[in-house]
Amino acid sequence: MPKASVVKIVVSDPKSGKAIQIETKEPQWLYGKKIGDTIDGSKIGLDGYELKITGGSDIAGFPMRKEVEGAVRKKIWWWVDKRMRVKKTVYGNTISDEIVQVNTVIVKYGEKPFEEIYNEFKSNKQ
Repeated sequence: MPKASVVKIVVSDPKSGKAIQIETKEPQWLYGKKIGDTIDGSKIGLDGYELKITGGSDIAGFPMRKEVEGAVRKKIWWWVDKRMRVKKTVYGNTISDEIVQVNTVIVKYGEKPFEEIYNEFKSNKQ
């Protein structure tokens, strides 16, 4: 199985609804963290920020699910409506070297306002 060498961390601001995407080339510090855990934002350049992991996706594009324990792919029954269900492949709730995207939300803000950080990322992207 190919391993992810770069992990994209999506940081969302619940107040403004805006998000930025930060790439990290050394994601080993994330391995073993689960959905719902908090991480230190200073490891990705957001000093003073605290981020909560809300999900992500693996190298094949399968979404992470909080209910599935471990760093594994599983097929689960997914209810489409009250009469029909389908089998979906999902990834477990633990970050491993197969995860390429981690979704986070800010739970504690740093000294620098997120709006300022957002504008810096937007100007650097162009």
